[in-house]
Amino acid sequence: MSSKFLVYLFSTIIVIWSMDSVNINKIFKKNKIVQARVFYFLLGISLIYLVANFFMDLFMSVKIF
Repeated sequence: MSSKFLVYLFSTIIVIWSMDSVNINKIFKKNKIVQARVFYFLLGISLIYLVANFFMDLFMSVKIF
């Protein structure tokens, strides 16, 4: 396995675990379930990408991988 895959896997676990603690029910309007799910999904994908790239840049600057 490549190191980038492992970083993305680790980032996915961390982001999903941390997003589970947020109560987003009060943010969205009533009866807008589909829009809320799409937003939550896109937010998760964005956070996974940002966290993984942060760790990859950090590892590359320290020369760990």
